Amino acid sequence: MEEKQGEVVLFGTWTSPFCTRVELALKLKGIPYEYVEEDLKNKKECWNTTPKLLPEDPHQRAKLRFWANYYDQKVVPFFYITARAKGKEEIEKAIEDLSQVLKVFEEGIEKDFPGQNPFFNGDSLGYLGISIGSHGCNYKAAHEVVDAVIISEKNPKFLSWINALKNCPLMEETLPPHDKLVARLRVVLASTQA
Repeated sequence: MEEKQGEVVLFGTWTSPFCTRVELALKLKGIPYEYVEEDLKNKKECWNTTPKLLPEDPHQRAKLRFWANYYDQKVVPFFYITARAKGKEEIEKAIEDLSQVLKVFEEGIEKDFPGQNPFFNGDSLGYLGISIGSHGCNYKAAHEVVDAVIISEKNPKFLSWINALKNCPLMEETLPPHDKLVARLRVVLASTQA
């Protein structure tokens, strides 16, 4: 879907239930849109420029997508659970649970990508680096807001990966400023605890 001059353009295929979901929602909300049938073998909105975010090998691509999804579905929620925890014991439990989920992530990455750095595709950031780094590289802001060490040496591989991503010039340039992020996270946390 893209927006053109105030108009929504929905690229889809008539057989897709996911496209149908979007169409139903647009119709329900009364949002006018233009539907463009997409040839899935020759997509219009595809950039074949370098650097590539994903490797060419379909199996490698699938593994990278799996671990990005694992991070989003399993790891990210524990940051919020930890932030909302009350009292020392509850915070320590949330941090320990996060550490265990990160351990599975570390072991899975090591198993699926032995001797490789799956966070980069060659010399540039890759799909997994973007997915994990955009969230994980802000861990020090989370430490400050929660007033606890959330990511520690209990997960040395993860900590090493995140710090390497933080040192990537593109990541440094794009991440939100630490102080502004801390201030914003405090506001968001306070509003969820009210």
